[in-house]
Amino acid sequence: MSLVQSVDNVALLPAYLAAGTAVLVLLADLLVARAAATVAVAAAGAVATALGSAVVGAGGPRSTFCVAADCSYVYGGRAALVGALFALLTLGVLALSGPALRAGRSPVGEYCFLLACSMTGGVVLGAAGDLITLIVALETLTLPLYVLVGLRRGSLASAEAAVTFFVVSVVATTVTLLGAALLYAVTGGLHLDRLGALLAGRPDLLDVPLTTAAVALVLLGLAFKVAAVPFHAWAPATYDGAPLPVAAYLSTASKLGGVVALLAVVQRALPAEATGPVLAGLAVLTMTVGNLVALRQRRTVRLLAWSSVAQAGYILAPLGALALAAGRTADARAAAYAAAVAYTVFFVVLELAAFAALVALRPAGADGGTLADLRGAARRRPWVAGAFALALVGLAGLPPGLAGLFAKVAVVRALLDGGAGWLALVVAVNAVIGLAYYLRLAATLYAPPAETAPAETAEAGVAAGAGGAAGTRPAWAVLGTLAVATLVAVAVGFAPQLVLDLAAR
Repeated sequence: MSLVQSVDNVALLPAYLAAGTAVLVLLADLLVARAAATVAVAAAGAVATALGSAVVGAGGPRSTFCVAADCSYVYGGRAALVGALFALLTLGVLALSGPALRAGRSPVGEYCFLLACSMTGGVVLGAAGDLITLIVALETLTLPLYVLVGLRRGSLASAEAAVTFFVVSVVATTVTLLGAALLYAVTGGLHLDRLGALLAGRPDLLDVPLTTAAVALVLLGLAFKVAAVPFHAWAPATYDGAPLPVAAYLSTASKLGGVVALLAVVQRALPAEATGPVLAGLAVLTMTVGNLVALRQRRTVRLLAWSSVAQAGYILAPLGALALAAGRTADARAAAYAAAVAYTVFFVVLELAAFAALVALRPAGADGGTLADLRGAARRRPWVAGAFALALVGLAGLPPGLAGLFAKVAVVRALLDGGAGWLALVVAVNAVIGLAYYLRLAATLYAPPAETAPAETAEAGVAAGAGGAAGTRPAWAVLGTLAVATLVAVAVGFAPQLVLDLAAR
């Protein structure tokens, strides 16, 4: 067997574009030293990466870094979807960051460079064919976020959030690496497809305690990344302490990365009879705890953070059907994987729209504030509040938010096809619980403004004026991001089968 690895540069083109964006951002910041030019380079690189991902993905599956039949980098339709999503999310977060960057809250060059590095990890993650590539790509996605969370100057909450995120994420990575090492000790392989074939062809390996420990450690380590209960405690504090655009990136791109990594090992490497019960338990705990705690939140970002925890439970729910024999048939498994990917896509679009609306409603550089701060926002900014309400209704799974409605329908249908009717019932009950806080926040936007003392009113007016002055021009970028995210949410709501077909590839 030849140990010479083939290299397909076309398959690597999206990764080249993403990594090249990070290098060009550094050069632009060094040589031009103008914030607008640096942001423009980062935005152009994100657009090029999205287009490159789509073009390469349209050409059919490609693989590289192969030894015999084992490939470390496999680029297909799902990898193209993931790469394009990461690039577009990076572009959206850059637009949302405009007011804060113009106000001098964060250094522009470092901010754009870190976002481009994180995008590179996400693009590679979608095509990872072995555990080493997968873990390195996931850490390349995550490592820049530690700095981005704490990059806001003069903010103690931001520094605390960064330290919390760093400590928990390092522990999660260590656990995942230990599980990967144990899997290698048992099977002698690290490529995902080879691991899947070895464990399927040797049922006796599943009775080895080392195999059980390895599977559990890999799953639990990746559960940290998606903020699944009981590995979720870092998420609310980190989201609330981070700048709003970074919180949007954490809630969308970081969550997407964790889901992609988890799906890769569950679908291709680990045995369904071992992962199914664990994932079913994680899904029930995650959606229930996330929804119940979200009911008590009074800070907007914390409410969105806890709702994001609950949404992770819905994403994991279809994979819980693997615990039953009926859910492990070829058709049922394909439906479960497609439902999980499709739900993630729908969630990411709606979540970005919700954060974009929140950024548009808050002064430049401010945090998310409390629910009371948004009271009567529809009277001041009716279109922004309408888009926010549509995103919230979509996350709740109600019409006219058709994207969210079809997302939950896809999950429930996959569970029923897999014989997991009890888990479908848990999803339905939790969806009803989620209505309470989503509709409460939406109603707050249209409630009459609260009476305030004259001094408080004057102080609020000065703060809002300062925020508006600092972010007059970039506000158009924020509104543009909100408009695009809302239109995409409406479009995929009317054509959900397109997303399901892409997810099934």
